[in-house]
Amino acid sequence: MIWAVLIMIGAAWTLQGFLGYIQVKDFNKHFREMRKNGRVVIGKEKGKLKAGTIILMGIDKNCNIKEVKRMHGISVFARMKPLKGLENKNLLRLNKDDFNSFDKYTVKAIEDAINNFKKLTLRGDEL
Repeated sequence: MIWAVLIMIGAAWTLQGFLGYIQVKDFNKHFREMRKNGRVVIGKEKGKLKAGTIILMGIDKNCNIKEVKRMHGISVFARMKPLKGLENKNLLRLNKDDFNSFDKYTVKAIEDAINNFKKLTLRGDEL
């Protein structure tokens, strides 16, 4: 009996690790695709018992947003998907009115991306 439980726990752990690997691979694929077109800003809102959100924003040299993708969910089945509504807006000039159509976790991830960008540019790092 105990061996059956241990085998089931081991199988579940292995399956979760495999599905997590596929999720990270999906994220990396989208990041590389966006990086080919210019700079990419990343923001996240971690979720323990709630859905987590990761934002990728492709920007040009003037900080205009060209493309946005979001991974949102509580499981390893979440994938990167296009997020509409921020294209052709300036990353540094976004305000609360620009966020009205997004849930609070997406807004927090976008704000994290903006803060990450500001920290990097103040240090002089290149994205």
